[in-house]
Parts: sequence; C-alpha cells; structure tokens
Amino acid sequence: MTFEALGLRNEVLQSIKELGYTEPTPIQEQAIPHLLQEESDFVGLAQTGTGKTAAFGLPLLSRIEPGQLYPTAVIICPTRELCLQISNDLKIFGKYLKVNVVSVYGGVDIKKQITDIRKGVDIIVATPGRLMDLMNRKVIKLNEIEFVVLDEADEMLNMGFKEDIDDILKYTPDTKSVWLFSATMPKEVAAIAATYMSEPLEVSIGRKNQGNENIHHIYYMVYEKDRYPALKRLIDFNPEIYGLIFCRTKNETANVAQKLSRDGYNAEPLHGDLSQAMRDMVMARFRSKEVQLLVATDVAARGIDVDSISHVIHYNLPDDIENYTHRSGRTARAGKKGESLSLLTQKELFKVKGIERQMRTDFTKGIIPNAQEICQVQLKKLVEKVTSTAIREKEILPFLPDMFSHFQDLSKEEVIKLFVSAEFNRFIEYYERAGDLNASERAEKGMGSKADRFGERGTGERRRDEDKTRFFVNLGKRDGLNVGGLLRVVCDTTGVKSGNVGRIDIKESFSFFDTDNEHVDKVLKNLNGAEFEGHTISVEVSAGGKGEGSSAGKRSGGGDRKFGGGGDRKFGGGGDRKFGGGGDRKFGGGGDRKFGGGGDRKFGGGGDRKTSGGAGDRKPSASSDFTKKRR
Repeated sequence: MTFEALGLRNEVLQSIKELGYTEPTPIQEQAIPHLLQEESDFVGLAQTGTGKTAAFGLPLLSRIEPGQLYPTAVIICPTRELCLQISNDLKIFGKYLKVNVVSVYGGVDIKKQITDIRKGVDIIVATPGRLMDLMNRKVIKLNEIEFVVLDEADEMLNMGFKEDIDDILKYTPDTKSVWLFSATMPKEVAAIAATYMSEPLEVSIGRKNQGNENIHHIYYMVYEKDRYPALKRLIDFNPEIYGLIFCRTKNETANVAQKLSRDGYNAEPLHGDLSQAMRDMVMARFRSKEVQLLVATDVAARGIDVDSISHVIHYNLPDDIENYTHRSGRTARAGKKGESLSLLTQKELFKVKGIERQMRTDFTKGIIPNAQEICQVQLKKLVEKVTSTAIREKEILPFLPDMFSHFQDLSKEEVIKLFVSAEFNRFIEYYERAGDLNASERAEKGMGSKADRFGERGTGERRRDEDKTRFFVNLGKRDGLNVGGLLRVVCDTTGVKSGNVGRIDIKESFSFFDTDNEHVDKVLKNLNGAEFEGHTISVEVSAGGKGEGSSAGKRSGGGDRKFGGGGDRKFGGGGDRKFGGGGDRKFGGGGDRKFGGGGDRKFGGGGDRKTSGGAGDRKPSASSDFTKKRR
C-alpha cells in the first residue's frame, strides 16, 4: 500500500514524497485511515521506532484548518526531547499547509513560549507539567480543542504524570477525539482509555506488550564487583558500537561515564542534574556521533529518538519491566536490527524470566568475551581501517623514499608485526592480565567459597567468627545502598580484597559488614568520609567488636547494636531473630512478624530496631512504617 491510497490531503502527500517516503509502516497503514474519520478515538500499541509520530501527525495535519482563533490540537508527551522531535516532524510534514506548531516544555524561559502562543497556534506539543502551568496562567485554553494525542502514554504514567493528564483532559470538550499511542498497555493506560475514550479502535502491532522482534536480547552473568570490567569488555568486543548504557541512579550514571572517559572511551553522561544547555549539547554530540556512548538514567533518556543506535546496555536491569521495554526499544528502530545486553547477578535472574513472560521474547545467555577474543576483534578492526584508508598518492610521494629506507631490511611479516605491536601493545598487555569475568551460577547461589569471595551474599550467608571484626555503617537501603554497592565502596576505598570482606547486612537506614581483623585500621582510616551516591560514609567498629559480639553495644542492652540484652540480632533476651522470648521472627509472644501484639510493621509495644520500652520502627506507638512516604 502507498500513502496516496490512505486518503491524506495533497499538501501532506507532497511533503512526505519529498522526504522519500513511499510505503507506510504497519502502524501507519492501520491507524491513518481510521484517524481521518470524523469520530475517531484510537489506541495504538507499537514499539518506539515504528513510525508513530507520522501515524498520528499525518492524519492530524490532513484534518485541521490552520489559522483558527484557538488551537485545534494538543499533543502531550513525556519529555522535552520527544516534544521537540514531534514539533520538528510536524513542521516538516505540514510545510505546505503553513501550520503553526508551538512546543512547550519545562527547563526554559516560559515567557518566550507565552509570546509564541499569543502570536497564534494551531497545534500545541507539550509536556504535562508545562502545559498545566500555561493553563493555570490562562495562556492556553483547551475548551475548543478537537484532538488530544497522548504519545508514549505508558512513559508519562511511569514518570508520575497521571494526575496532570487527568486534570488536562477534564478541561477538554466531550466532543474531542482522543488518540493514545503507547509501547505497552499496563492497566493505568487502559484506565485512561476507558475513562476518556468512546469505543476506540485498538490496533496492536505485534501482540500487546511484545518487544521489537529485531532486537536480540542477551544477558551476562557477572559478579557485582565485575560490572564495570564486564561493561568494558562488551564495548571492546563491539568496536563499532554506537549505544546507550542505562544505569539506575544519577550518581552511578555520572560515575560510569567518568570511568569510561578516563579509560579512553568516547562517553558522556545524561541525567537529571545536567542543565538544559548541557543536555542539549550532549544530545547534539550524540546525534552527530561525536559521542559514541551515552550513559543515561531512564528518565533522562525518555524521548531519545536516534535511528542508528546499535546497542543498548543495561548496566543494571530496571525494576519495572515497562522500563526495560522502553530502554531496549531505543535500538532496532526503523526496521534495523539491534542488541540489548544486560549485566546481572544470579539474584537478578528472576527479572529476566519476568521480562520474557511479559514481552513474549527469549533471552540468550551470553559469555563475557575473553582477552584473546577481544584482541582478535580489535586487531581485525585495525587492519580493516588501515586497508580501507585512501592513499593520497601525490601528497605522500615525496616522503616515500625515506620511509622505504627504514623498512628495506625487514620482511613483510616483520613489518606487519611491528606495525601491529606499535599500535596495539598497550591493549594486549592490559588484557593479558585479565581473567574470566563470567559468574558461576552455582557460586552465585551461595554454594561455596566463590559466592563469599565475590560478594553475592546476604544476611547469614557467612558465619561470623573470631578472626573478623564487625563494622557499623551509617547508610542503608533508603540511601540506595545494597550488598554489591557496599562491597564495592569498601574494596575501592580501602584496598581490602573482596575475599577479606565477610558477612554484609543491609538495613533500612544503616548497615553492617565484617572484615578480617588485620584490616580494621585500614577500614577506619579510608572508609570514613568516603562518598556513596552523594552520601558521606561514617563507619565505626560495631558494638560487640570482634567475633560474635555479646555484651557491648549501642541500643539498650546487648549484642550487635544491642537490642534489649541479647546477642547478634537478639532482642530482649531471645535467640537469633527472636524478640522478647518468642519464636523465629516473633516479637513479644506474637505471631509471625508481629510485634507485641500488633500487626506486620505495626509496633504497638515493641518494634524492630527498638524493642525495650514501646518504641516502634521509625514510628512510636501503633503507627505503621508505611505511613511515611518512601524516599
């Protein structure tokens, strides 16, 4: 089928013909004829990179009449980058219609946007927050709107824009057409469709929530301490890589980008702490391929639309499967193929199974390449680069006699060896000392010494003994700390090997770890004052000190940080994880996870972290821990 057969107006057809488009994509072929109708509520489910902007933009331009008193259409999208992309595409598609398209988004001067709107606007492309701001200022009125487009609806909901979208749609007339486009269809998106749409046509390219079939999903099992070395090997094994690396936090994003730059890779960070000017500069350099690797958080990468991304690397898997769908969807766009590579430890393997079920796709277990494999790939790249170099005969001719004289006593083989060695010795020397970074699943599950040696351990997986010292750290889960993070910062700042770090316990607001006794001074000297994701670390020898502490402590009794008189994790005289004389995880005689008669996480008379006198976990009396907002 051609675009001419879809019923688009001539001015729009002229524009897309000049762009070289001849055949619509599947989502365009199914969406456009329906959206050209008078009554046309619509739900389109398709992965990013499948032509969704044209799927709603072309029929929208074919239906509006430019120059009206009020805007005819509003397109709402999650990020500034996507907002600008949609605006630019619409201006190109509609250049023969003289359509006024204004994009409004946060992070820039609102006064200029107000001026542009008051000059006259046919289509507004907006992020939810800035649109609400302009509506509250009475600059934008939606009471005459005929079309509302919600693009990347699932991303907007993931970013917390549900209330804004509800408020915006309340100010639109009942007669409007609502066109919703999304990569996935979680229940929140379905709820919007049910509330604000009337018998919409639903088109799904592939099955619901199915990933792009052109993406090859591969996961690699590594130990926590080896994430960064494994990342470098994947990059080195793919010398032509042009990709995105996703991290969970802003600090980790900045840290990984800084390490890559320091190690000679062409990488830049993209996260929420960058100014808008810096974000624009980084994205411009990435689009022009001056930057080869963009290290980003999920939120910062929303709306990135670059067709030629070859790889997406998940330095950490996201917590939400929908985020994985959006991350991986940045590659294999416009019909191209791509790879989505995930680094994970054994305890994260369940996430892969969940993604496979929801996306109806299969992951391949990959092997982190060894030194020989990487060197072979890099040497091949070097040779290809040299042999494909254009020779400028006239310019180089005067220099050749002198050059030939230096090589006249060498054979061809000797020249090649010298050439390769001169260019490549440092790289080979680096990797010849590198070991195998692939994690053993058996070891990762805590079966034997490897799990202890490489840090995949949790509470109780290593018995504390007299040769180890217990340390208290002032950071915990709510500060973003986990077992791997604590192990990494201890090893990096103190020089202590991971094999000399013992049991690690991560609590809500503090943590514990063990090291061999000989490293006590080193830990106290170097770890105190170190930084972890913007937090300053404070460390001290835990009450109980060496071995299985019993009588000294910090919280009204005995044991590790002393909870009412018992040993390590003994509260009020009971045994391990016994509180006040009750059974396993029983507190004061109550049932499982019940504290002094109260319910789960309710501390009517006793409580986790405070057990002698009626104080509860972070909340006294009978309050629930969950009444506090998550940080």
